[in-house]
Amino acid sequence: MTGSNEFKLNQPPEDGISSVKFSPNTSQFLLVSSWDTSVRLYDVPANTMRLKYQHTGAVLDCAFYDPTHAWSGGLDHQLKMHDLNTDQENLVGTHDAPIRCVEYCPEVNVMVTGSWDQTVKLWDPRTPCNAGTFSQPEKVYTLSVSGDRLIVGTAGRRVLVWDLRNMGYVQQRRESSLKYQTRCIRAFPNKQGYVLSSIEGRVAVEYLDPSPEVQKKKYAFKCHRLKENNIEQIYPVNAISFHNIHNTFATGGSDGFVNIWDPFNKKRLCQFHRYPTSIASLAFSNDGTTLAIASSYMYEMDDTEHPEDGIFIRQVTDAETKPNETQEEKIEEEIPLKITKCHYLRVYIQGNWVSERFGVTCPRPQKEEKKSHMATRTVAQAWLHVPYSPVYLT
Repeated sequence: MTGSNEFKLNQPPEDGISSVKFSPNTSQFLLVSSWDTSVRLYDVPANTMRLKYQHTGAVLDCAFYDPTHAWSGGLDHQLKMHDLNTDQENLVGTHDAPIRCVEYCPEVNVMVTGSWDQTVKLWDPRTPCNAGTFSQPEKVYTLSVSGDRLIVGTAGRRVLVWDLRNMGYVQQRRESSLKYQTRCIRAFPNKQGYVLSSIEGRVAVEYLDPSPEVQKKKYAFKCHRLKENNIEQIYPVNAISFHNIHNTFATGGSDGFVNIWDPFNKKRLCQFHRYPTSIASLAFSNDGTTLAIASSYMYEMDDTEHPEDGIFIRQVTDAETKPNETQEEKIEEEIPLKITKCHYLRVYIQGNWVSERFGVTCPRPQKEEKKSHMATRTVAQAWLHVPYSPVYLT
């Protein structure tokens, strides 16, 4: 289902889509990484693939350094820089485990990678070379740049705030206000805070200023939940992307829906139609006129037949993305959650399902509270698929 304001890109990846990123200065070019071991560059208005380059394993993230250079990393542990004009690549360096996150910080002119080897590495893009390795308490699941600060989300629901100009110490150590595994963190464009999502259909709005007065503003809310057969199905919130102008944000979940939220007035601005399968990644263009939506099955229901993966390009309007004081749909207030069923994430390697590998696991449910007003709910499965396994299990 697409309308006049939306179309699907041609020549999509042949396996799961891990990340979509727009060029920093135009909505014309979109970078896409995939489990099919490729990174693709699309000319969005022309609906054509301009370029494709390969890794030796699934690619988990990618980022633009500037309009002509892409960086990417994944299960082969390698960080690559690719010149999009000359189609030449450079192996910049490696991690000791898969690279989960790749981001660029323009304020400090440094590339940042986060890995399941429990480190964050900084890279000088001019040389290019490694500019420092910094230990994290757990495997890195997600990270986001906020001005000259770096927000890192790890296993164990930990959140660390670093100063990229002085990485000698951790500026802030936090614990996620959500009860279950962190999926995504994205910083506000105004640099005041960040939004964090988790596997249990929740999103938290947090502020960086540690003063008690500012911390009173933080809150969390439920989303990406569907009632089916009188049971509330709870889906992971996989993706977050901010509108750079309005400071509103989009979330995408394994329910196949994309929602736009106004964090200041605590309201949902709109919900798009349901996409064919899970939303794996989202990206607003820098000018906020376009949203790239990766609809890509994330193996929540095992290795079964599923809709093909695709990338949808949607032209968005101020009516969908600008804060609106008169909007009626308030974010639902938090109530306690009772988890009655929790599926553990598994990895598919060379035809075998292997439980709790690569640090992407679902924590065990907390002891159930006996409160009669709580509804029975189910946590949707959150599995990860590794079709080209470049790793060997020991």
